[in-house]
Amino acid sequence: MQSTPPQGPLVSIPTPIFVAGHRGMVGRAVVRALQARGYGNILTRSRESLDLLDAGAANDFFARHQPKTVILCAARVGGIHANRSFPTEFMRDNLLIALNVIEAARKHGVTRLLNLGSSCIYPRDAPQPLREDALLTGPLEPTNEAYALAKIAALKLCTYVRRQYGLCYHSAMPTNLYGTGDNYHPEHSHVIPGLLRRFHEAKVSGADSVTIWGTGTPRREFLHADDLAAALLHLLETESPPDVVNIGTGKDIPIRELATLIAETVGFQGRILTNPHMPDGTPRKCLDTGKITALGWSPRIPLKIGLKKTYADFLLESGR
Repeated sequence: MQSTPPQGPLVSIPTPIFVAGHRGMVGRAVVRALQARGYGNILTRSRESLDLLDAGAANDFFARHQPKTVILCAARVGGIHANRSFPTEFMRDNLLIALNVIEAARKHGVTRLLNLGSSCIYPRDAPQPLREDALLTGPLEPTNEAYALAKIAALKLCTYVRRQYGLCYHSAMPTNLYGTGDNYHPEHSHVIPGLLRRFHEAKVSGADSVTIWGTGTPRREFLHADDLAAALLHLLETESPPDVVNIGTGKDIPIRELATLIAETVGFQGRILTNPHMPDGTPRKCLDTGKITALGWSPRIPLKIGLKKTYADFLLESGR
């Protein structure tokens, strides 16, 4: 049985709060959640005005604006196709973003930093559901190894800073995410936004079938971005959170079943085919959420409702 920490006292998040990566799906959800919770003095910068790949630019920003809390959502992200096609860029960019932000934060007196990781940090064949202590116990999934290695480095850097300097720098490892503001690119998106787009286009064109990658048998867990944002704020309002906390629903679903749900959401009535010649990725990935549950948080958005909200967002974003 995995031990879980008792819930500590809740505290206010120190301000100013810098949300790095506020234009992404998670960053946008975090800003909405902060505003809904009554937090002001939220710092945001576009990639054009602050390039976090540039250590000097990051250092200048922290020196000038003196944030007290950082929520590190900025990252280069993508699905299996993007990760397989651009491993150099995925590893390089995510390493640079994490190193530059965490070091600038440490140098300029940031007392609280929450680093956003990913469940892909865990070994491909680790026992399910995935516990935080499974980290570095086996080989990673090859299709997203570069991204995972960068995220592991960021997680470890936060742990070392906390241990060496006594600053509360900690990490959250979310499961597969979807929701408002997702990336619906036809090649570089994750599974839910990618399938939403493909099933929608198939419905509009009158196609009689949609083919999904792989066998359809791998199981995945999905969390709405608004649920993740609520969990991140809960962690930041916890006085002494664990170094690493999984965030998810604790429930997974086969990709073939997910495709059926998305087809129903979109209104596509044709056949769903599989292509076993394309990679499946990790056979199963479901998180043990015992730590975050013990801290008093649980998700509120069921998958069916979340898919409907996300499809409505897709139609709005694409002007369809």
